[in-house]
Amino acid sequence: MTYNLFPLALKDFDKFFVGYDDQFNRIAKMHDDLTKHIPNYPPYNIKKTGDNSYTIELAVAGFSKSSIDITLEDDKLIVKGHSQDDSNKNYLFQGIANRAFTRMFALSDHIEVKDAELVNGMLKIFLEKIIPEHKKPKKIEVKDEPSTVSSFAAENKTLLLEEDDFEETK
Repeated sequence: MTYNLFPLALKDFDKFFVGYDDQFNRIAKMHDDLTKHIPNYPPYNIKKTGDNSYTIELAVAGFSKSSIDITLEDDKLIVKGHSQDDSNKNYLFQGIANRAFTRMFALSDHIEVKDAELVNGMLKIFLEKIIPEHKKPKKIEVKDEPSTVSSFAAENKTLLLEEDDFEETK
């Protein structure tokens, strides 16, 4: 299944991104998966706390650490809360929702979950973007003279043969 993420106004935008079609398709599939049933409970915040760090905060009043599960699966952070049975309590009014929930967040390839804590009814999940060495910027040295074929061959220990070196065979 192929997705076209580019609106008509940006139809020529994709010619600048060679080899990203798989990533665009993956983003479109995640979008479809995550928006099938858009939950509004529990409410949450996503904060950028530094150049490479983020915090997701979920308001989970009434939930204990043992009733919350956090898993990372296929670049998706899944937070589940298991409700406790309150059917034996006599509420005159119940305005605080105490129902089970599942929240999913799509994470980039290089995002790692560093820690999670539950403080005063707020679940905080700390994330950090780890940039691998091969993805970090590197400086390319500019040489004084252009390299020639012979210097390239010498560096790579390859043999350059001239036309006179070939004998005609019959």
